[in-house]
Amino acid sequence: MLFHPRTSHLRKAEPSLPPYPDPSAPRLIIPALAPLYRALDGLAWPFIRIVAGLNLVPFGWHKLTGPLFDTDVQLFHQLGLEPAVPLAWFVTLLEFGGGLLLAAGLLTRPVALMIAVEMLVIAVTVDIPRGRGYQLTLLWSAIALAISWRGGGRFSLDRWLGREF
Repeated sequence: MLFHPRTSHLRKAEPSLPPYPDPSAPRLIIPALAPLYRALDGLAWPFIRIVAGLNLVPFGWHKLTGPLFDTDVQLFHQLGLEPAVPLAWFVTLLEFGGGLLLAAGLLTRPVALMIAVEMLVIAVTVDIPRGRGYQLTLLWSAIALAISWRGGGRFSLDRWLGREF
């Protein structure tokens, strides 16, 4: 049971690896690693969410502090994505602020969904038509979409506040 600070009641912990081996599960090649895997169980999704969010922050930061913002505005004009300036501000703030929110696990589902859509739009309107590698952009879209389905999880501000979308 985990103590939930906001509601002051006990909540059942998220499931983890059982203390005994599952007879249907494959056996570990190195059985001595089982305690490590048990200790790390439940940390994979927060790790992915935090790393994904923090990886977006520099893209937004460089647009806020350098010439990349103007480059994006010109690109949006060329692609016919209008109004280009407000759209560039939205994308910049989504990458910077949304990346921080995603890493913290605050408003996780809507932010992750917006990032997934942004990456999909980048792949379809920029990467694929220009013959550039679009696989990484689609991977980012898939990761963000999966995070939006999963939510912030137990190591998030959403969970700490006791509210999420």
